[in-house]
Amino acid sequence: MADLILNVDFAASERPRKREPGNQKHRSFVRRRRVLEQRGALRQKQLPAQAPPGGGAQRRRGGRRGGKAEKPNPPRDKALNGPEPAAPKPKPKPAGKGGAPRAHPPPPKLVAIDCEMVGTGPGGRTSALARCSIVGYGGDVLYDRYVRPAAPIVDYRTRWSGIRRHHMLNAVPFGSAQREILRILAGKVVVGHAIYNDFKALKYFHPKELTRDTSKIPLLNRRGGFPENVAISLKRLVKELLHKDIQVGKSGHSSVEDARATMELYKVVEAEWEQHLLLNPEQE
Repeated sequence: MADLILNVDFAASERPRKREPGNQKHRSFVRRRRVLEQRGALRQKQLPAQAPPGGGAQRRRGGRRGGKAEKPNPPRDKALNGPEPAAPKPKPKPAGKGGAPRAHPPPPKLVAIDCEMVGTGPGGRTSALARCSIVGYGGDVLYDRYVRPAAPIVDYRTRWSGIRRHHMLNAVPFGSAQREILRILAGKVVVGHAIYNDFKALKYFHPKELTRDTSKIPLLNRRGGFPENVAISLKRLVKELLHKDIQVGKSGHSSVEDARATMELYKVVEAEWEQHLLLNPEQE
């Protein structure tokens, strides 16, 4: 009996290739493009655009389900929304144990004055202004001029005033000097020693609450060991409290030196005296 031989191929048959869409010319173009892509012969602009990660899902949510894609927050527009809020400035640390002590600024409206007089009228007994000096809180000279009295000078009183005949050659007339001096004193606290004599020579009355007379400050007398109700000379107070010698020699007094010494005396009791006047305004 003849054997029957069957040639059976059990291998899975290949699925027929899916026919590429398009006509023959298009399919030929696609095949050539794939070959060029594999060889890297195409430029970047000629490569097909790639979808960003998650872009398909985002399109599906937006296109298929009708949802709107979330828009990123735009950058802050200063023109529309205004400037960015400024960061708070750090508060200055008060001076304490670790910091430098706070310096007290000098009073901006405090000056000292001293005037020198000559004698006019019968016997030269009438005092007339012949020199005026005004200094600031730190001793800086704000005004220092020789002044020519309206009446003829009978006695120059050089031993005390330091005024001599030649000082009157370029002296300022009293009227001009008075206007300039009063402009400087206006609105300021004025310190002087026996200051009523200076104001009398200026033919002027300064407000009492803005006047500090070192010849009438009991605290100064007490510090120097003098009776409180006695007017002590400027020279003695300066010697006892400041340990300085002023008004020495035979050339007469210097109104600049005396004004500076008066300001230094006032500073010795300034804080205590101003506090006293604040509590007892009637004693100004």
